[in-house]
Amino acid sequence: MVDLAQLAEPGSPDELLVRRLDLDRLPRHVAVIMDGNGRWATARGLSRVEGHRAGVEAVRDTIEASAQLGLEVLTLYAFSVENWKRPRHEIWTLMNLLKTYLRKELDSLVENDIRLGVLGRWRELDGSVVRALENALERTSDCGGLRLNIALNYSGRSEIVDACRRIVTDWASGGRADIDEATLDRYLYTAELPDPDLLIRTSGEMRLSNFLLWQVAYAEISIIDTLWPDFRRSDLFRAILEYQGRQRRFGGLEDRSGSSAAGAESDSRRA
Repeated sequence: MVDLAQLAEPGSPDELLVRRLDLDRLPRHVAVIMDGNGRWATARGLSRVEGHRAGVEAVRDTIEASAQLGLEVLTLYAFSVENWKRPRHEIWTLMNLLKTYLRKELDSLVENDIRLGVLGRWRELDGSVVRALENALERTSDCGGLRLNIALNYSGRSEIVDACRRIVTDWASGGRADIDEATLDRYLYTAELPDPDLLIRTSGEMRLSNFLLWQVAYAEISIIDTLWPDFRRSDLFRAILEYQGRQRRFGGLEDRSGSSAAGAESDSRRA
């Protein structure tokens, strides 16, 4: 049962948004491309790293609101393979912000029954980051509420390559199977999770940036102009309202009940 008092202060604009939500038709999986930290900082005459620091509050509020809404999965795009091209100091800052977040918020994640997951080639990161992540994964492994995925050293193309490599390795050891969508799906980083229903990108940019390329095939996409450090739960609520106002056909034709046979099959693929 969703506690409206937790989600929004009574009488606030956020409460009006929450009351408009159909809590029986929430997206199971919301994915977010957190974009705009650098532009937020530049507009204020600050360094880019200050934008990343300011973005931590948006992360905290989004996670909290997602858990309170009862979403199943929230996936945040934190650091891509391509981000290694950025200045060394900026990368160092991002990694230290991650370690600081885990140190400060880990008890809260456990208390709120939030299970952490990590997508990407994260074991290639600095040893101190890997150890912090491993500790957080272990501490939250028994949590049964929101599944919080952090995409780190992530690339959608690399994920598909890694899946193919694992398939070849398993075949070489005798685990042969037909190659089809279901097979590849089982070897992705997100194998046990439902595909994203809603993909949110902040800062107004209209591209996927190599994020969950396989999984977002039928996701509803919400592009908002808000820069990530200014993103708050009200923006999440608006994106979900927009999602609920769309008709999801999955390539099929809508029937009189507003459902789709193709959509129902897709939704249940990983149920």
